[in-house]
Amino acid sequence: MKTTKLVMLVMIIAVAMFVLIPNLSWAEDGAAIFKAKCAMCHGADAAGKPAMKAPSLISDEAKKKSDADLTKAVTETANTRPQ
Repeated sequence: MKTTKLVMLVMIIAVAMFVLIPNLSWAEDGAAIFKAKCAMCHGADAAGKPAMKAPSLISDEAKKKSDADLTKAVTETANTRPQ
């Protein structure tokens, strides 16, 4: 009896995830935003463009920054870059 209920619960969770996960498009939205707003300066690969003083977003230095540091950097330079 307990096994049947457990199997049913697992099946319900599996079906719910199958239905919901394809609808979670945040990753696709993030990629579209990067392509539209960031790639022109930071490059499609996010490696940066030194001639434009656009830093790499994939460097070890960038990876060490906190969310607060990154937020500050984006908000301070967002108005000075092409949009």
